Amino acid sequence: MPLKTSFLRRVRDESLCRNCGVCESLIGCPSPEDCIGCQACYRGCPYQAIKMVEDRSRRKKITVRIDGEPFEVPERITVKKALELAGVTFGAFPGDGDIFAPCGVGGCFSCSVLAGGEPVRSCVTEAREGMDIQTKLPEDFTPLRIVHGPEPHAVGGKATPWWLKSKGSYIEVAIWTAGCNLSCPQCQNYSVTYDGRSPPLTPEEAARLVTLARRRHGVDRMAISGGEPTLNRPWLIRYFKALRRLNPDKQAHPHLDSNGTILTKDYIDELIEDASLTDIGIEPKGVSVETFMRISGVSNRSLAERYLGTAWDAVQHVINNYRDRVFIGVGLPYNKALTSLEEVARFGDKLASMDPTVQLCVLDYFPTFRRMDLRRPSPKEMFKVKGLLEGVGLKAVVVQTSIGHFGPRPKQRRR
Repeated sequence: MPLKTSFLRRVRDESLCRNCGVCESLIGCPSPEDCIGCQACYRGCPYQAIKMVEDRSRRKKITVRIDGEPFEVPERITVKKALELAGVTFGAFPGDGDIFAPCGVGGCFSCSVLAGGEPVRSCVTEAREGMDIQTKLPEDFTPLRIVHGPEPHAVGGKATPWWLKSKGSYIEVAIWTAGCNLSCPQCQNYSVTYDGRSPPLTPEEAARLVTLARRRHGVDRMAISGGEPTLNRPWLIRYFKALRRLNPDKQAHPHLDSNGTILTKDYIDELIEDASLTDIGIEPKGVSVETFMRISGVSNRSLAERYLGTAWDAVQHVINNYRDRVFIGVGLPYNKALTSLEEVARFGDKLASMDPTVQLCVLDYFPTFRRMDLRRPSPKEMFKVKGLLEGVGLKAVVVQTSIGHFGPRPKQRRR
């Protein structure tokens, strides 16, 4: 007998669709003909032309095995949904559930399980009749991640020392990982963040590509950004370890840029002590939870508070324990539609109270993704922000502008 139940399915609002091609080129839809409600297209559509509506259609039962036990679930659902119906819990913060499932588009592979002995992303894989699902991955499991790049950079990221940004030549190579735990409406790199379609790489494959790019372009810094690179912890730790094995020289600088929202103290310790990280950029995005929620798109206030607190705690932990070993940069996104000058001053005060010499990079957020209505801050506006932050005592403020990056006047340079 078919099972009557209620789930979600996608519908397209043709009045909003711009035929931008993101659906075909970027989103990894697992069921283009018969929606299974994964919501990847809903999350990644720049014009919000995809809506999720309740689906009360009748569905047959299928039987799947989960960790050896049979369960009956409705057809046309994701593996993640089938697991939830069987009592498996998923968390938005590492350790909160049985499985960490942060991105929802299949880019980070954090929610991977075994189906028929093969790894699948539970959030974007359809549950099928007879599927044998194992929620515990084997100890020798090789993690995967969708990666863009590597590419050379002449400016670098939040943790690229300011005195290198004006060299006028390439100073680092970088890769970007797909998937993010935030849903920033003005995502500055959404073509990476929402990619669930590209073939994934192992940590070792990514490390080899970055190492070759380093040699080709003659640089010492090797950065990883996103999306959010910290989502898949086993992948990231193995990546940095592989990168260090391939680049054992003292001139090599493995560099992580992160939003910091899940960078717990033990995670930071593992990255630095075990994986030899030398440069770290953390972007708390604000001081008040209201500002953080507005920028990040996180609507759950308690989760937003936890993310924001974790990011600031990460900054403090690096300053307190690794200031002599690791170059730290902090990021602050700025656009007057998102962040007030009062919030900027509070941000500066908070960072200055921790260490006024820490590098702060202020990013001029431009119109993109779902916030094409934004107006990019003018250089004059960014210089005003710079002066405000220097006025509260910060010694190393760098502002990104449409005419270049501007940092402190050259003084004593480190590293």
